[in-house]
Amino acid sequence: MEDGTWYGGTLVGPAAPAFGEVVFTTSMSGYQETFTDPSYLGQIVVMTAPMIGNYGVTAEDDESARPQISGVVVRELSGQWSNWRGTGSLAQWLSESGVPILTDVDTRRLTRHIRERGAMRGVIAPGEAPTD
Repeated sequence: MEDGTWYGGTLVGPAAPAFGEVVFTTSMSGYQETFTDPSYLGQIVVMTAPMIGNYGVTAEDDESARPQISGVVVRELSGQWSNWRGTGSLAQWLSESGVPILTDVDTRRLTRHIRERGAMRGVIAPGEAPTD
């Protein structure tokens, strides 16, 4: 994060760094709509719902032709999806679009940090925890 705060997790998808303003959403569903919404262009979106990806993706739910976000941070990424309308997994769809997911993160803590300190820029990238 721009203020030097570091949150570790597991990187899923592209290993290329993703930069952007770190924002959060408290929506319990509608992740695909959020990720394709042009108002989120270039942002890293923190999902406060405890599990994301459990109902997959379907083109009918897109707000635009592709994901607009630069990255996603989640507590738990579902390894399986189930939805009669679904056409694929969230992880695969984002990976094919070049969008990394940082999972296994305490998103409640991260959201509190953003609320207390205000919006700031961040990066999702592979690497180790910084040392002092």
